[in-house]
Amino acid sequence: MSEKCAVILAGGRGTRLRPYTIAMPKPLVPVGDYPILEIIIRQLSSRGFTRIILTVNHQADLIMAYFGHGEKWGIDIEYSLETEPLGTMGPLSNIDNLPESFIVMNGDILTDLDYDAFLENHIRAGSIFTISAYQRDHRVDYGVLHSDQDGVLVGFEEKPLLHYTVSMGIYSVSGAALEHIPKNTPFGFDDLMLKLIRYNQKVKIELFNGYWLDIGRPEDYQRATEDFSDKKQMFL
Repeated sequence: MSEKCAVILAGGRGTRLRPYTIAMPKPLVPVGDYPILEIIIRQLSSRGFTRIILTVNHQADLIMAYFGHGEKWGIDIEYSLETEPLGTMGPLSNIDNLPESFIVMNGDILTDLDYDAFLENHIRAGSIFTISAYQRDHRVDYGVLHSDQDGVLVGFEEKPLLHYTVSMGIYSVSGAALEHIPKNTPFGFDDLMLKLIRYNQKVKIELFNGYWLDIGRPEDYQRATEDFSDKKQMFL
């Protein structure tokens, strides 16, 4: 594989992260010494990625002014400007010359995932799409009732602990997946997954057991800031 390429989705408004995103776009919100997007770019560069495409919309001028063309990090940064929000996967239809396999990811993730190995595993598996996934536990704050069709109680659980496998917002994508994405139309990750399932396409799930945090909510952002300060060498 000659060119290692990553598309980073950086066009969202970051409404869940207010008030931190009132004055700046979410990708520029600082985690420790750096904006979260710079941490991602540094990680990708250290893993041998040479081309990064940032899909931008909200406050795009600030993002472009900060990152420029990537000379500071020894990487080529390009921009794909959305005139209107296109969802998670829709922006890919507007990007030219994508390689046969590449990474797509959200621009607000703190993780120690090995992006290079993740992409290589995808290529070896021969799947059209690979999802980096994480095991999450969620404690329900209420007593959960189970009833039969007549409304009679048949079971009860007091604040059960539920286990989920969730998407990390990091994907390896093959060129064939782009054929399923309409042009200039809002099209999300959920839309693409349902379409690929319907057409019996091979989508692989790769579980990751390292560190991962989506900083989209204030409490997660605060935790990420603390963890980055304590474990900076793990991330960079």
